[in-house]
Amino acid sequence: MNFAELFSSFANIRVAIVGDVMLDTYWWGNVERISPEAPVPVVALKKKELRVGGAANVALNSVSLSAQTTVFSIIGKDDEGKDLLKLLEENHINTSYIISSDKRITTNKTRVMSRNQQMMRLDAEVTSDLDTELENQLLKNVKDYFAEHKPAILIFEDYNKGILTARVIDELIKLCKQYDVVTSVDPKKKNFLAFKGVTIFKPNLKEVKEGLNLLVDKIDISSLKEMHKALQQNLQHKISFITLSEKGVFYQQDEEVKIIPTHIRNIADVSGAGDTVIAVASLVYATTKNMHLAAEMANIAGGLVCEEVGTAPINKEKLLHECELLLGN
Repeated sequence: MNFAELFSSFANIRVAIVGDVMLDTYWWGNVERISPEAPVPVVALKKKELRVGGAANVALNSVSLSAQTTVFSIIGKDDEGKDLLKLLEENHINTSYIISSDKRITTNKTRVMSRNQQMMRLDAEVTSDLDTELENQLLKNVKDYFAEHKPAILIFEDYNKGILTARVIDELIKLCKQYDVVTSVDPKKKNFLAFKGVTIFKPNLKEVKEGLNLLVDKIDISSLKEMHKALQQNLQHKISFITLSEKGVFYQQDEEVKIIPTHIRNIADVSGAGDTVIAVASLVYATTKNMHLAAEMANIAGGLVCEEVGTAPINKEKLLHECELLLGN
């Protein structure tokens, strides 16, 4: 595999991402004493940092690999929404199909950090499903985009914040089949079995157990093949791609089955690793139709971003170097 050539080809790939975008706010400071008012640490705040999260972080990973990336979502008409749009636009992500609505607020996760440790997290969000009017607007935006710029892949990013309703999921999968567009999904429990007929289904191990109500202790190739079989009975999808935390990743496509172990890393923070994995796997599969290569590269990418504190996109040059080092013949 000529990895330099593969990475160069990503610039020609259009990626559409539909789902729950959010703003990640970091307050950094020092803890020097316990509050006299309650047994809690007092954090002396030093700086504030804004990052993108959720589906927006998947988009940031996609565009970090030079793919032409467009996000479809709904945010609030608020300062957080403006900050989120600004961050996306600064990173050359197409935001022209994101809808600002006064019916919702922009999801904002505020983390208070000291010495690279998270002291507290405050979440501001709406998690109710979109109403019919907003569903119609979102679906129209995706259909308009498909008619003008057919993407190579559509990634569903579900964080249970209400953007991906059963109707939105069903209609967009049908649209992708009509246009012969690859689909991948990072699911959550609420809509876990709603993504019928997708190409790549990428839950983590915990999500599979919860979504299928499984009690499985031993995780090996045999138990994972059973999970794939159970998933396929419900979803009729093409590929299962299950992340196994420190054990690596598993995929099954027809009779091709593999557990790919992790590479040794100095883990600082696992936040956002799943976003990196789905972005890299989706982009590589859409480009090459080689799931083994997609899983290998996504596994490396997920490990690399875990060396960073907080959600951070994959570094293209680092990933290229690691792929050549670890996967080159």
